[in-house]
Amino acid sequence: MHDERLRIDRWLWFTRFFKTRSGAAKAVKGGHVKLNGLRADTSNKVRPGDSIDLVRRELSWSLTVTAIPSRRGPASEASACYDEDPGSVKRREARRESLRADRCAMPQTDGRPDKRTRRKLRDRNRRGDA
Repeated sequence: MHDERLRIDRWLWFTRFFKTRSGAAKAVKGGHVKLNGLRADTSNKVRPGDSIDLVRRELSWSLTVTAIPSRRGPASEASACYDEDPGSVKRREARRESLRADRCAMPQTDGRPDKRTRRKLRDRNRRGDA
């Protein structure tokens, strides 16, 4: 029997947003997932037509549930279970570029920094020097 509802942590795992179901459950319990605009609980059920707002690794997704997967299958099956807001894709790409730019602006060292160099980098970041 294929039910048209599924726990939100299972749905996130089936659709490959998280590698493990426990990781999906932690994200839901931590408040990183909203279902229809409200903070989700792991016991909440997802139905087609629901909206999910998800934040993972500083990146956000705005999704609309289109189907309930019957298993954790390949990525092509998983991506067919939701539609993503085009604005969400643009915001995520802009955020990704901003994170890359931040990493490039960090001072570079030859190899792993020693204690003295780490202290200098930390002091430099506190002052706001670039």
